[in-house]
Amino acid sequence: MDMTAIRGAVFGIAAGAALVTTAPAQAAGHGEEIAALSAALNLEEMVGIMHAEGIAYGTQIGSDMFPDRAGARWVGMVADIYDPERIYEGVIAGMAEALDATEAQAISAFFTTEPGASVAALELSARRAMLDDEVDAMAREIAALAAADETERFGQIEAFIAANDLIETNVVGALNSNYAFYVGLLNGGAFPQGMSEEQILQDVWAQEPDIRDSTEEWLYSFLMLAYQPLSDGELDTYIAFSETDAGVALNRALFSAFDPVFEEISLRLGFAAAQMLQSADL
Repeated sequence: MDMTAIRGAVFGIAAGAALVTTAPAQAAGHGEEIAALSAALNLEEMVGIMHAEGIAYGTQIGSDMFPDRAGARWVGMVADIYDPERIYEGVIAGMAEALDATEAQAISAFFTTEPGASVAALELSARRAMLDDEVDAMAREIAALAAADETERFGQIEAFIAANDLIETNVVGALNSNYAFYVGLLNGGAFPQGMSEEQILQDVWAQEPDIRDSTEEWLYSFLMLAYQPLSDGELDTYIAFSETDAGVALNRALFSAFDPVFEEISLRLGFAAAQMLQSADL
């Protein structure tokens, strides 16, 4: 097995780091509040965009690991793994477990009034826009220039990232997803000679600096693009909300809801990739 190809595929998952059924939420006893929060945050639409991102990342994995076989069969497997309804159900269940009714109502109140409603819409729009490679490249260039010039807006974005601890939490989530991908490969038989947990951990941890750099670049690019239409005062209001009890609860809930979902996705991607590798060797 070509470990260079595997490392490239795993790093693609890390770079790819953050839906109508409400039954899991209702089981938690506050389904209406969680459903309202989902609508306020545009979670269904955001998961749809993540599905499109997943198809792109999965296609890259196929190109890296088995370029001669990354055709319709593989794309179909990836599309099933990134099934948006299943992702949404997992996220809603996680949100319901992480938030109580009072917290969900407080968060919804912010995102259904200004500037919260605009923030939610802008984040969705920017995430969709960055599916375009040209927009993605433009956003990265703008963020790099703002960093070099130390603009006031760049400073606000820094404050927002710090308030929500976005870099560390995203890096940890990416490392966990990478580990899950290796486990999926191992379970699928991609390593005939076996691979110890220590070897997997060493290989994943060796990618931490690159993952951190990629995470920082993407976060600043995305947030600079998303919040560009906001006034300084509106962005300051959002930063202040992030530091309230409701804002802290939201940030905690999003990571606790999405991280297990994407670890499961990575596990399944690894297993599916192993099956493709084995079929190629027959």
